[in-house]
Amino acid sequence: MGLFDGKKGLILGVANDHSIAWAIAEKIMDAGGECGFSHLPDRPDDERQRNRRRVALLTDKCEAAKFLVPMNVCKDEDIQAVMERAKEEFGKIDFLLHSIAFANLDDLKRDTVETSRDGFKMAMEISAYSLIAVCNAAKSILSENAAVLTMTYFGGEKAVPGYNVMGICKAALDASVRYLAYDLGAQGVRVNAVSAGPVRTLAGRGAGVEDMLLLYEKMAPLGRNISHEEVGHSGAFLLSDAAGGITGEIMHVDAGYNIMGSPGRLLDGHQA
Repeated sequence: MGLFDGKKGLILGVANDHSIAWAIAEKIMDAGGECGFSHLPDRPDDERQRNRRRVALLTDKCEAAKFLVPMNVCKDEDIQAVMERAKEEFGKIDFLLHSIAFANLDDLKRDTVETSRDGFKMAMEISAYSLIAVCNAAKSILSENAAVLTMTYFGGEKAVPGYNVMGICKAALDASVRYLAYDLGAQGVRVNAVSAGPVRTLAGRGAGVEDMLLLYEKMAPLGRNISHEEVGHSGAFLLSDAAGGITGEIMHVDAGYNIMGSPGRLLDGHQA
């Protein structure tokens, strides 16, 4: 018997096969769950429908992937359309994964103090407010004891040079997890976040992930980086009934990097 047998839910934010959202979705489907997916809408002039095609290459191979629909989280009507599609397919949903974030590359590359006003608004709307908007739209179709999960990063807790405005967005996202956990707890719904260490993803390219990978390997207590599979297991756990007593939490999956108060073994070999 699989951990997700009879469970149905939504996976929001898969971009390609390197996405953390896909790693989590795979674990859920392998354990018996059925999933509906969203993808970033394609531009009207993109005849190849690149965004949809990248995700469809994955979902078309999975019998447990029941539908794939476009969603722009800046449009309430798009979010509502996804929820209506989920209701039509599943009735109620048992889990919802939110793995959505974005900031202009120009804003990510400049010092935080120079972040543009419009860039800040957009990054905050997509990366933080979208979780609130999605949860609000999903309220009526979330089953009793359903679970919501979002993806955050340590840059929302501590200053991480290079992460810049996205760190502020993640701090807002972290706070949203706690307040949504309280609001939705009244109907038995849990809300948590996974704070993953750096892994190679499409979004990570703009956040200096290569430099972070080197740093984490030297500083983390385990002396290595994490894998997509490890994040997949942890995310699936928090969305499952096995995590029934956990809500409002941020689970760090980062080989222990977040506990360090000094460079640790990074200084090995550099002692005078």
